[in-house]
Amino acid sequence: MRKIRGMRWYMIALVTLGTILCYLTRNTIAAAAPTLQSELHITTQQYSYIIAAFSACYTIAQPITGFIVDTLGTKLGYGIFALLWGAFAITASFANGWVGLAAARGLGGFAESAMIPSGLKASTEWFPSKERSVAVGYFNVGSSIGAVFAPPIVVWAIMYQSWRLAFIIVGLFSLAWVALWAYSYFHPSKQKHLSEEEYKYITDGQPKVKAVKEKVHFLVLIRQKKFWGIALPRFLAEPAWGTFNAWIPLFMVKTYGFDLKEIAIFAWMPMVFADVGCILGGYMPVMFQKFFHVNLVVSRKLVVLLGAVLMIGPGLIGVFGNPYIAIGLLCIGGFAHQSLSGALITLSSDVFEPHEVATANGLTGMAAWTASTLFALVVGALCDVIGFSPLFAVLSVFDILGAIILFSLLKNNEAVSAEQTEESESLEAPVSDPNLAAK
Repeated sequence: MRKIRGMRWYMIALVTLGTILCYLTRNTIAAAAPTLQSELHITTQQYSYIIAAFSACYTIAQPITGFIVDTLGTKLGYGIFALLWGAFAITASFANGWVGLAAARGLGGFAESAMIPSGLKASTEWFPSKERSVAVGYFNVGSSIGAVFAPPIVVWAIMYQSWRLAFIIVGLFSLAWVALWAYSYFHPSKQKHLSEEEYKYITDGQPKVKAVKEKVHFLVLIRQKKFWGIALPRFLAEPAWGTFNAWIPLFMVKTYGFDLKEIAIFAWMPMVFADVGCILGGYMPVMFQKFFHVNLVVSRKLVVLLGAVLMIGPGLIGVFGNPYIAIGLLCIGGFAHQSLSGALITLSSDVFEPHEVATANGLTGMAAWTASTLFALVVGALCDVIGFSPLFAVLSVFDILGAIILFSLLKNNEAVSAEQTEESESLEAPVSDPNLAAK
């Protein structure tokens, strides 16, 4: 069997493609929102119910899907949920009102909640600890790429036929990915194209834990201070990402009078900067460890702090009346949020045992999406009354509070294995590994 150099990067590329298609499905509703309001006579408040239905189901499902992925394994668990979200996207194309859309998007939210826990688990399986934040940054960048493609695809579908075609297209894309995933993804121990050298590089750089199948206990997880040190910052950070994904097109229409073509031109821009935030956010811990001589956990904390400070940018949108300045500030916000979000997500793999990772991430994700659900309802109720600017300012405050809580509750030596500290002390730039350099 031919061995493929840098096989772990092919695996994370496959995970990234899944993330792209998941977020393409998720952002289709936002890009189509102005048309849906016109054709289906959906009010802003009713649109918020659609978004809240997705977020609420996503919230409830996070610990469930995380537990299922931990139980069934990454390949089977992720494949099942991706199949479901593709099918539910197609189902949304048959809706004739906000209730039908809310039901379809709610079911989609349940299935899509498996995406982050599965991606994180795949990163945990395929990467040594010192590269894991880079891997998470790459698969997390898919969230922004999907959001970048959604507006042009939706506008093309509307102009060519209707908004219904957009949901069918993105659903079929996801179903095709499931077939590719089933054919291509394997655990490193079962991947025949993985060289012995790379397998040793991966496994030697991972925490040494007992190779036993232990049951994951929810109550044990939520009683730990480190759990709340991650869950509360995610609770405070997620409303920003939910707002960026669901409300930017309507914000442009309601605040600046943008038309459909202008939405296609500008709505994707903050997501490009979010892409950059995903990638640079993955490399920042490596840089902080190298230049500031801090350990793994502290390096992640510093990324969150930097992101929280930059999130002040979109909070200042109300100060300026120029739409292009507003778009620029949203770009800063996209970069900031994805940088800090990737660090928070990766922390779960740093401080919890491998058999707990997907479940712990599902629970912290549940906290995050609870906040996103509630804030979607707040935006729907208030944006027509007070405008979007005060709401963006609140998001900035949330992220600053989240960073304070993270530094207060999560200990600097909380990593699951002391060996990670030793790795960080001898850490070089990621390209020091020949396989990574080849990428």
